[in-house]
Amino acid sequence: MKIKSIWLRQIHKWVGLVIGLQFLMWAISGTAMALLDMDEVAGGPAAEVRQQPLPISTAWPKVQQALGGQRLTGLRLRSLPQATVYQATTEEGVRLFSAADGSPVAIDRPTAAAVARAAHRETAVVKSVAPLSVLTFAVRTHQLPIWRVDFDDARNSSYYVSGSTGELLERRNDTWRWFDFFWMLHIMDYSERTSFNHPLIITVGFAMVWLAVTGFWLLFRTMWRHDLAWVKRRVSPVSAGPFGSRQAAKPPGEHGDAHR
Repeated sequence: MKIKSIWLRQIHKWVGLVIGLQFLMWAISGTAMALLDMDEVAGGPAAEVRQQPLPISTAWPKVQQALGGQRLTGLRLRSLPQATVYQATTEEGVRLFSAADGSPVAIDRPTAAAVARAAHRETAVVKSVAPLSVLTFAVRTHQLPIWRVDFDDARNSSYYVSGSTGELLERRNDTWRWFDFFWMLHIMDYSERTSFNHPLIITVGFAMVWLAVTGFWLLFRTMWRHDLAWVKRRVSPVSAGPFGSRQAAKPPGEHGDAHR
Protein backbone atom coordinates (compact mmCIF):
# COMPACT_ATOMS: atom_id res chain seq x y z
CA MET A 1 0.00 0.00 0.00
CA LYS A 2 1.43 3.34 -1.05
CA ILE A 3 1.22 6.07 1.56
CA LYS A 4 0.33 9.45 0.20
CA SER A 5 2.49 12.40 1.19
CA ILE A 6 -0.50 14.34 2.53
CA TRP A 7 -1.32 11.52 4.96
CA LEU A 8 2.28 11.31 6.10
CA ARG A 9 2.38 15.07 6.59
CA GLN A 10 -0.71 14.93 8.81
CA ILE A 11 0.71 12.14 10.96
CA HIS A 12 4.09 13.88 11.07
CA LYS A 13 2.45 17.09 12.21
CA TRP A 14 0.58 15.58 15.17
CA VAL A 15 3.45 13.37 16.28
CA GLY A 16 5.70 16.43 16.04
CA LEU A 17 3.30 18.36 18.28
CA VAL A 18 3.42 15.68 20.99
CA ILE A 19 7.20 15.29 20.77
CA GLY A 20 7.59 19.06 20.75
CA LEU A 21 5.64 19.36 24.00
CA GLN A 22 7.86 16.69 25.55
CA PHE A 23 10.96 18.55 24.36
CA LEU A 24 9.56 21.64 26.08
CA MET A 25 9.09 19.67 29.31
CA TRP A 26 12.66 18.36 29.08
CA ALA A 27 13.98 21.88 28.57
CA ILE A 28 11.96 23.35 31.47
CA SER A 29 12.76 20.53 33.91
CA GLY A 30 16.45 20.43 32.96
CA THR A 31 16.80 24.18 33.37
CA ALA A 32 14.97 24.13 36.71
CA MET A 33 17.21 21.37 38.10
CA ALA A 34 20.30 23.26 36.93
CA LEU A 35 19.14 26.43 38.69
CA LEU A 36 18.41 24.76 42.04
CA ASP A 37 21.14 24.84 44.67
CA MET A 38 22.47 21.29 44.93
CA ASP A 39 23.64 21.85 48.50
CA GLU A 40 20.06 22.69 49.44
CA VAL A 41 18.79 19.72 47.48
CA ALA A 42 21.07 17.54 49.60
CA GLY A 43 19.48 18.95 52.75
CA GLY A 44 21.59 22.00 53.49
CA PRO A 45 24.64 22.18 55.77
CA ALA A 46 24.87 19.20 58.10
CA ALA A 47 25.75 19.45 61.76
CA GLU A 48 28.88 17.77 63.01
CA VAL A 49 27.94 14.73 65.07
CA ARG A 50 30.35 14.24 67.93
CA GLN A 51 31.50 10.75 68.83
CA GLN A 52 30.61 9.57 72.31
CA PRO A 53 33.52 8.28 74.40
CA LEU A 54 33.65 4.51 74.68
CA PRO A 55 32.64 3.52 78.21
CA ILE A 56 34.80 1.13 80.16
CA SER A 57 32.58 -1.84 80.91
CA THR A 58 32.09 -5.55 80.54
CA ALA A 59 29.13 -5.19 78.21
CA TRP A 60 30.31 -7.49 75.43
CA PRO A 61 29.68 -10.79 77.27
CA LYS A 62 26.12 -9.63 77.91
CA VAL A 63 25.71 -8.79 74.22
CA GLN A 64 26.91 -12.27 73.27
CA GLN A 65 24.48 -13.80 75.75
CA ALA A 66 21.60 -11.72 74.33
CA LEU A 67 22.44 -12.83 70.79
CA GLY A 68 22.07 -16.42 71.88
CA GLY A 69 24.74 -17.88 69.65
CA GLN A 70 23.50 -16.24 66.44
CA ARG A 71 26.20 -15.99 63.80
CA LEU A 72 27.40 -12.42 63.37
CA THR A 73 27.72 -11.05 59.83
CA GLY A 74 28.70 -7.55 60.94
CA LEU A 75 29.61 -5.62 64.07
CA ARG A 76 30.02 -1.87 64.50
CA LEU A 77 30.53 0.50 67.36
CA ARG A 78 28.38 3.60 66.77
CA SER A 79 27.44 6.78 68.55
CA LEU A 80 23.86 7.84 69.18
CA PRO A 81 23.02 11.22 70.75
CA GLN A 82 22.58 9.68 74.20
CA ALA A 83 24.91 6.67 74.12
CA THR A 84 27.46 4.56 72.33
CA VAL A 85 26.04 1.30 71.02
CA TYR A 86 27.08 -1.96 69.46
CA GLN A 87 25.35 -2.55 66.13
CA ALA A 88 25.25 -6.31 65.68
CA THR A 89 24.11 -7.66 62.32
CA THR A 90 22.97 -11.27 62.15
CA GLU A 91 21.07 -13.35 59.62
CA GLU A 92 17.86 -12.34 61.39
CA GLY A 93 18.49 -8.59 61.20
CA VAL A 94 20.15 -5.72 63.07
CA ARG A 95 20.13 -5.27 66.83
CA LEU A 96 21.55 -2.48 69.00
CA PHE A 97 23.06 -2.89 72.45
CA SER A 98 24.38 -0.34 74.90
CA ALA A 99 28.16 -0.30 75.01
CA ALA A 100 27.93 0.67 78.69
CA ASP A 101 25.92 -2.23 80.13
CA GLY A 102 24.97 -4.47 77.17
CA SER A 103 21.23 -3.78 77.41
CA PRO A 104 19.15 -3.75 74.21
CA VAL A 105 18.57 -0.32 72.65
CA ALA A 106 15.37 0.44 70.73
CA ILE A 107 14.98 3.32 68.28
CA ASP A 108 11.78 4.75 69.68
CA ARG A 109 10.16 8.13 69.12
CA PRO A 110 12.38 10.16 71.52
CA THR A 111 15.54 8.51 70.18
CA ALA A 112 14.57 9.23 66.54
CA ALA A 113 13.86 12.85 67.45
CA ALA A 114 17.22 13.14 69.20
CA VAL A 115 19.08 11.70 66.19
CA ALA A 116 17.37 14.13 63.82
CA ARG A 117 17.87 17.10 66.15
CA ALA A 118 21.58 16.32 66.50
CA ALA A 119 21.95 16.28 62.69
CA HIS A 120 20.16 19.62 62.21
CA ARG A 121 22.58 22.53 61.96
CA GLU A 122 20.10 25.09 63.27
CA THR A 123 18.22 25.18 66.56
CA ALA A 124 14.94 24.26 64.90
CA VAL A 125 11.95 22.97 66.81
CA VAL A 126 10.71 19.44 66.10
CA LYS A 127 7.07 19.66 65.01
CA SER A 128 6.23 15.99 64.80
CA VAL A 129 7.72 12.50 64.87
CA ALA A 130 5.80 9.71 63.16
CA PRO A 131 6.57 6.20 61.90
CA LEU A 132 6.09 5.52 58.20
CA SER A 133 3.65 2.80 57.27
CA VAL A 134 4.66 2.78 53.58
CA LEU A 135 7.71 3.99 51.71
CA THR A 136 7.31 7.48 50.26
CA PHE A 137 9.21 9.17 47.43
CA ALA A 138 11.57 10.73 49.97
CA VAL A 139 12.87 7.33 51.14
CA ARG A 140 12.02 5.15 48.14
CA THR A 141 15.43 3.44 48.14
CA HIS A 142 15.33 2.44 51.84
CA GLN A 143 13.48 -0.12 53.91
CA LEU A 144 11.03 0.15 56.80
CA PRO A 145 10.93 0.76 59.74
CA ILE A 146 11.58 4.48 59.34
CA TRP A 147 10.76 7.49 61.52
CA ARG A 148 9.89 10.82 59.91
CA VAL A 149 10.91 13.87 61.94
CA ASP A 150 9.47 17.21 60.75
CA PHE A 151 11.09 20.51 61.77
CA ASP A 152 9.64 23.98 62.07
CA ASP A 153 12.25 25.76 59.95
CA ALA A 154 12.36 27.89 56.80
CA ARG A 155 13.12 24.86 54.60
CA ASN A 156 10.20 22.74 55.92
CA SER A 157 12.78 20.06 56.60
CA SER A 158 11.89 16.42 57.15
CA TYR A 159 14.57 14.07 58.44
CA TYR A 160 14.22 10.31 58.16
CA VAL A 161 15.75 8.01 60.77
CA SER A 162 16.07 4.25 60.46
CA GLY A 163 13.93 2.47 63.01
CA SER A 164 16.33 -0.46 63.18
CA THR A 165 19.79 1.16 63.22
CA GLY A 166 19.07 4.73 64.32
CA GLU A 167 21.02 6.09 61.34
CA LEU A 168 19.97 9.28 59.62
CA LEU A 169 18.80 8.14 56.18
CA GLU A 170 17.73 11.31 54.37
CA ARG A 171 17.36 15.06 54.87
CA ARG A 172 14.57 16.44 52.72
CA ASN A 173 13.25 19.98 52.28
CA ASP A 174 11.24 22.13 49.85
CA THR A 175 14.19 22.51 47.48
CA TRP A 176 14.57 18.75 47.24
CA ARG A 177 10.83 18.34 46.67
CA TRP A 178 10.96 20.73 43.72
CA PHE A 179 14.03 18.93 42.37
CA ASP A 180 12.31 15.56 42.70
CA PHE A 181 9.24 16.88 40.86
CA PHE A 182 11.31 18.18 37.94
CA TRP A 183 13.35 14.97 37.97
CA MET A 184 10.08 13.03 37.52
CA LEU A 185 9.17 15.19 34.51
CA HIS A 186 12.65 14.84 33.03
CA ILE A 187 12.87 11.04 33.15
CA MET A 188 9.11 10.56 32.54
CA ASP A 189 8.83 8.04 35.39
CA TYR A 190 5.62 9.26 36.99
CA SER A 191 5.17 6.33 39.38
CA GLU A 192 8.54 5.43 40.94
CA ARG A 193 10.74 8.38 39.83
CA THR A 194 13.80 6.15 39.62
CA SER A 195 14.07 4.66 36.12
CA PHE A 196 15.06 6.38 32.87
CA ASN A 197 14.78 3.31 30.60
CA HIS A 198 11.12 2.44 31.10
CA PRO A 199 8.73 1.66 28.17
CA LEU A 200 7.28 5.18 27.98
CA ILE A 201 10.57 6.99 27.41
CA ILE A 202 11.71 4.24 25.02
CA THR A 203 8.52 4.74 23.01
CA VAL A 204 9.14 8.48 22.89
CA GLY A 205 12.69 7.80 21.71
CA PHE A 206 11.47 5.66 18.82
CA ALA A 207 8.87 8.32 18.00
CA MET A 208 11.67 10.90 17.78
CA VAL A 209 13.59 8.68 15.36
CA TRP A 210 10.46 8.18 13.23
CA LEU A 211 9.83 11.93 13.27
CA ALA A 212 13.37 12.66 12.07
CA VAL A 213 13.26 10.07 9.26
CA THR A 214 9.85 11.13 7.98
CA GLY A 215 10.87 14.78 8.28
CA PHE A 216 13.86 14.26 6.00
CA TRP A 217 11.73 12.26 3.57
CA LEU A 218 9.10 14.98 3.38
CA LEU A 219 11.82 17.60 3.00
CA PHE A 220 13.24 15.96 -0.13
CA ARG A 221 9.85 14.77 -1.38
CA THR A 222 7.97 18.06 -1.31
CA MET A 223 9.93 21.17 -0.43
CA TRP A 224 13.26 20.71 -2.23
CA ARG A 225 11.67 19.34 -5.38
CA HIS A 226 9.85 22.66 -5.94
CA ASP A 227 12.97 24.64 -5.02
CA LEU A 228 15.07 22.74 -7.56
CA ALA A 229 12.40 23.24 -10.24
CA TRP A 230 12.58 27.00 -9.63
CA VAL A 231 16.36 26.85 -10.03
CA LYS A 232 16.03 24.97 -13.31
CA ARG A 233 13.68 27.59 -14.70
CA ARG A 234 16.26 30.28 -13.97
CA VAL A 235 18.94 28.51 -16.05
CA SER A 236 18.95 29.31 -19.82
CA PRO A 237 18.29 26.30 -22.05
CA VAL A 238 21.23 25.07 -24.15
CA SER A 239 21.49 22.85 -27.24
CA ALA A 240 24.28 20.95 -28.94
CA GLY A 241 26.03 22.38 -32.00
CA PRO A 242 26.72 20.51 -35.28
CA PHE A 243 30.13 19.31 -34.05
CA GLY A 244 29.01 18.33 -30.59
CA SER A 245 29.78 21.71 -28.94
CA ARG A 246 27.02 23.25 -26.84
CA GLN A 247 25.54 26.47 -28.25
CA ALA A 248 22.85 28.73 -26.98
CA ALA A 249 19.51 28.06 -28.68
CA LYS A 250 18.25 30.87 -30.91
CA PRO A 251 14.72 32.06 -30.76
CA PRO A 252 12.36 31.13 -33.64
CA GLY A 253 12.66 33.40 -36.72
CA GLU A 254 16.40 34.04 -36.47
CA HIS A 255 17.51 30.96 -38.44
CA GLY A 256 18.56 31.64 -42.08
CA ASP A 257 19.07 35.43 -41.70
CA ALA A 258 22.63 35.10 -42.95
CA HIS A 259 21.50 33.67 -46.36
CA ARG A 260 19.19 36.52 -47.18
